[in-house]
Order: sequence, then structure tokens, then C-alpha cells
Amino acid sequence: MPELPEVETVVRGLRAVLPGRTITGLRLGKTDFIADPPRLEAALPGATIQEVRRFGKFIGLRLAASHRANGNRSANWLLVHLGMTGQFIVCRPDSPLRPHTHVWLALDDARELRYTDIRRFGKMRLVDAVELPSFLARLGSEPLEVPFEDFCTALARRAMIKALFLDQHVFRGLGNIYTDESLWRARIHPRRLGARLNPSERRALYAALRRVLSDAIRLRGSSISDFVDSAGSPGDYQRRHRAYGREGEPCFRCRAKIRRIVVAGRSSYFCPRCQLAPKGRSRRTPRRHSG
Repeated sequence: MPELPEVETVVRGLRAVLPGRTITGLRLGKTDFIADPPRLEAALPGATIQEVRRFGKFIGLRLAASHRANGNRSANWLLVHLGMTGQFIVCRPDSPLRPHTHVWLALDDARELRYTDIRRFGKMRLVDAVELPSFLARLGSEPLEVPFEDFCTALARRAMIKALFLDQHVFRGLGNIYTDESLWRARIHPRRLGARLNPSERRALYAALRRVLSDAIRLRGSSISDFVDSAGSPGDYQRRHRAYGREGEPCFRCRAKIRRIVVAGRSSYFCPRCQLAPKGRSRRTPRRHSG
């Protein structure tokens, strides 16, 4: 699933070409991932894209609508979540059509903005500008913007650190890849409780998270299966993975074999020697008692 670095990569590509462009037409295929398709069909044609931003894992296009018959001019945000396999690409109209393309936005520079999604786990919705703050209030802090003190406050919970990082109400934009990579770099086991990290561990994790995300953005994200940027090109950070997806391979630090466990319902990769398991936690499965 595209995470913060992948979405930021797409946003930067779109930001370079979309602001100032007017949407001249809209065509929809399958719409089961779109909230209120008729609203999109009514609002998008004639709208001008003013800004492209990232909100966690959401891509946001700020739109200035054309004058309507009633004379009103409203501002909306088109919010797009790439789900697991979504791609948002700017191309020429005569470019080969990728399978599972469901949205075509014709632009006034004779190009198209296409949304493709094989599994259709993505989301697309139009939000009024006045509604955006309440929408964003449901999301957590931006990992690259949160001050260290607020970061520590968010971690001060009796929940496993992997689960906290995956919770979009705590930190927006994080997922499996960069959580595992950050925990490996900070030498913290994914089952450690956030409230039990000592000050030096919190500082190390804060620095590791920011470094991993920054490096991944610089290398345009990780292309493991379907991710490509707004021009259709893959990322390169998958070559730098130190934990994620490396079960059975040697740790880059100590050469112990990387292990995989399930935390918060997700596969988690870690080094059993560098990232020591929390003490006092039973590894045995409790027996079920009848009656």
C-alpha cells in the first residue's frame, strides 16, 4: 500500500504540472470507490486546479469552480486515496490505456489525469473547503512535522509501538514498510509498548523515523508491486530496505536472520538480535477454558 513517501512523490509530480490547469472534461468507469459520483460529474468540469497537497495518505487537489448558473463560485478539495494499487498519472490522451483505469480528467493543455486501481481499495471524494478542517481533524500528526514533545505524548500509551504507528489517528501516512524500517534503525522491537520506551529510545525512534521518511521521499518511494509516480516511473527506495520483506535474510548490522511476526494484524519484520523482544511477555498461547 502506498505510504507517506509514495504519496508525497506523487504529489510533488502533480504539483509540478497541475496548478493553473482547468479540467475540461470528466469520464468515469467503475465508481464503487467514489463518494457521490454525480457530485464529481457536476463539479469537476470547468474547475481550475489551484493547489496540490498531501494529507497523510490522501492526495488533495484544491479546485476553484467555474461560475455556475446561480452565480456562485465555490472552492472544493478533491481527495484521493490510492488504496493498495491506485495510480494517479498525467499523460497524453493517446497514451496506451492501462487496464483498470476508472477516472479520466481531461485538462486544458491537451493532457489527461488518469486514476487506475486494480483492486479498487482506493477512495475519491469531493470535500467543501469549509469541511476540510473537520476531515483532517480525524487524522493524526504529520510524522515529518510533529514536534518531539508531541511525538513523545502520542507514544505514551499502553499499546505496541507497531500498532501506534499504523493507527492513522495517531500518525497520518505511516504503514508497514516505513514502520518496520524505522524500528529496525532505532533498534526497537515492534511489540514494545510505546509507554515503556525510555527517553533515549524515544529520541532514537524520532530521529530514525524522520531520516527513513526523508530518504524514501528523496528516492521517490518504494516500488514493490504496483507503485509508480505521477509520470508512471517506479521508485527506488526498495533497494534500501533493511527489514521489511527480508525474512530469513541476514541483518545488515549483526548478520542474524531477519524474522517475521504478526503485530496488529500485519506482518512485521525485525532483527531478533538488534531489536530485543520486551521482557516479561509470554510467548505461549493461553489455553482456552470451557464453560
